[in-house]
Formats: sequence, structure tokens, C-alpha cells
Amino acid sequence: MAVTQGYIEYVLEQLERLGTVTAKKMFGGAGLYFQGLFFGLIDSGDRFYLKVDDTNRADFETRGSEPFNPPSSRPMGKGMPYMTVPEDVLEDPDELAVWARKSVTVAAKKKG
Repeated sequence: MAVTQGYIEYVLEQLERLGTVTAKKMFGGAGLYFQGLFFGLIDSGDRFYLKVDDTNRADFETRGSEPFNPPSSRPMGKGMPYMTVPEDVLEDPDELAVWARKSVTVAAKKKG
């Protein structure tokens, strides 16, 4: 099952307070980019994830977020550094912008 265009559009609309975010379809899902930085993704089940590291992982873990575990990573037991966005955060554009900015910062550190 592929990510739905309607869900991508919804997430992009919710992220408008961050600035211009673009989505690029890939592997049945979509990557999310801000100023050329890959900071989030939507998987084929219409689940939205943001990039994490030690600076913001606790925000997600305390809210019960789950790591992104694509099928190819499951046998090794390792996920990628992305976690699900809590539904109430997704529904609050101001709060989502705060969380997304942290993920953009994580992406910038990884790039540099």
C-alpha cells in the first residue's frame, strides 16, 4: 500500500508554520524536506515520522511514539532515527512546528 496523496497534503498543510516543506515520493512513502534537509517521512501506511537523536528522542519516547522500522531493518532489530509524531502534536500546527524545527536541527547536524 502506498502513501495517500491526501495524507501528504494534510501533513504539509500542518507544517506550514515551519516554512516551505516539500515532499518527495520514494519507496511507497514520502520524504519531507525543509531547505534541502531530509527531516521527516511518511510511510506507506500514512504514518508520519520526524528525525530524532539524543536531543529530542525523549520528547517522542515520553509520548509513546514508535521508531520507524522498515521491513529491511527488522531482522537486525534496528530502526532508522525517526519516530512517529503523536496525533495531538500533528493536529496542533504551532506545536508541530516546534517539534519539526528540532528535527530539522538534527538533520542539519547529520549533514554537516
